[in-house]
Amino acid sequence: MKTFQDLDHHLGMVPSQTVTALGEVSAGRGREEAFRLQRPQILDTLTEVARIQSTGSSNAIEAITAPSQRIAELVEEKTAPRNRSEKEIAGYRNVLDTIHANALEIPFKRSIVEQFHRDLYALTKIPGGRFKRSQNEVARFDSAGKKVAVVFEGTTPFETPMAMDELHERFDQAVKDRQHPRLLLAGAYVFDFLMIHPFDDGNGRMSRLLTLLLLYQAGHEVGRFISLERLIEKSKETYYESLERSTEGWGSGEHDIWPWLDYFLGILTWAYNEFEERAGHLGEASSKGDRIRQFLRARISNAFEFADLERALPDISATQIRRELRKLRDTGAVESPGPGRKVWRRLRDDF
Repeated sequence: MKTFQDLDHHLGMVPSQTVTALGEVSAGRGREEAFRLQRPQILDTLTEVARIQSTGSSNAIEAITAPSQRIAELVEEKTAPRNRSEKEIAGYRNVLDTIHANALEIPFKRSIVEQFHRDLYALTKIPGGRFKRSQNEVARFDSAGKKVAVVFEGTTPFETPMAMDELHERFDQAVKDRQHPRLLLAGAYVFDFLMIHPFDDGNGRMSRLLTLLLLYQAGHEVGRFISLERLIEKSKETYYESLERSTEGWGSGEHDIWPWLDYFLGILTWAYNEFEERAGHLGEASSKGDRIRQFLRARISNAFEFADLERALPDISATQIRRELRKLRDTGAVESPGPGRKVWRRLRDDF
């Protein structure tokens, strides 16, 4: 909440590179909206892939992992979680789907943050939805999940409920005042949330889910089609570096939030650029057969069901889908299910 205690000090003088980044994000949003309105059916493929990537990457950043095929099956609800990691992955999927389906109707309140955290851990024995009971920290981890550096110690457990209340009250007022760009307010909220570090566990994943919700509510839907979590995972070093650079002085309100906000906007710019590239590539696949093959190539998991194609490509008839699958089977690109089975399998992706 330290950023919001003096927004004019922290956000009043916007650096020129940030102004440029805001312009790039705005332009990306315009192109994304145009494509979405003109060819909405094509984006179903991107949506499905992004759900799987977001769930896998956000958990992987916290060293919560599973084989890629298991993650895909969990996200598509084709299997039940077998262990704690898979239960947490399934919990993330549930909150992610809630945001995708209802973002504009969800009131951005402290109680919602607590509810999301409860849902994140609902399938485990970990008591979610309550603020931390012991002091915690923002830490940097290596690829094996080993802590290599402490970035910042969060707010004390005693102060946390008051800090979260203040953060939400000040954020709400700032949105109403409309004195600062909504995207910068969203980035500032996520930063202060991370500095408070309100829960014993799950703060990183919660920050990414809240980022998605705030972007939706600010009019940016790109996180539906491109996994922001995957981009963050791919730029983990820069993520931690920007946090460290913006952390110093946060407790006294003298921190420099611009390194973090530049990273935040950079992820958005990256997402819009990737959206344009991938959506444009899908758009080039104009025939129905091309779109079916593109959908199958884009999947993370090699396993799929006929119903997956029907859901992702509702404007293509079942007869057309069967015809294309038979062609791919005859060329050895896919394997059809055996008697009594529903699952097809992709054998290669060079078709």
